[in-house]
Amino acid sequence: MTSFKPLQCLALMVCSLAVPATWAQSAAGTTNASCPTLLNHSFLRLQDEKPQSLCQYSGKVILVVNTASYCGFTPQYKGLEALHEKYKDRGLVVLGFPSNDFAQEKATNQEIADFCESTFGVKFPMFTKTSVTGDAAVPFFKQLAQTPGQRPKWNFYKYLIGRDGKLIDSYSSMTSPDSKSLVQAVEKSLAAKPI
Repeated sequence: MTSFKPLQCLALMVCSLAVPATWAQSAAGTTNASCPTLLNHSFLRLQDEKPQSLCQYSGKVILVVNTASYCGFTPQYKGLEALHEKYKDRGLVVLGFPSNDFAQEKATNQEIADFCESTFGVKFPMFTKTSVTGDAAVPFFKQLAQTPGQRPKWNFYKYLIGRDGKLIDSYSSMTSPDSKSLVQAVEKSLAAKPI
């Protein structure tokens, strides 16, 4: 039986409390075999900070967007909500990841949640503030950037993931949620057979 000295116990307690606010990485060695690798991550839900696994969206078409409240592209929230609402019954889910990587996001998660709901009526799933670019980017966004070789260059960068959990394409901030190219890609992906 291993015995711990008081300082070791204190160190273990402190380390166990030092969990990142985004709770963004799946724990090492704990993977869900039926979940696509790209989706095998967990994040805290924006509204209540309860852990959510992206695996729950397996078999859906997913549009991942890094968002911000004080950006020229912020009005895209309205279009993203409309896109989500129009196609959700066919299997689309829009996932919002607020980020302050470009210094245009509010200070607290609650402020972000209130702003999105009261200003744009956002109902699609959103998560707590997340680092999406550079060395500090969470593993999920690092994986997204690997395939097209494009990391988010600004707020409201978009990644489209197919029903098979594989990245289909990425779209710049300039691509609005109702753009012909994005809508056609979403519809084509939704027409694919569920996995």
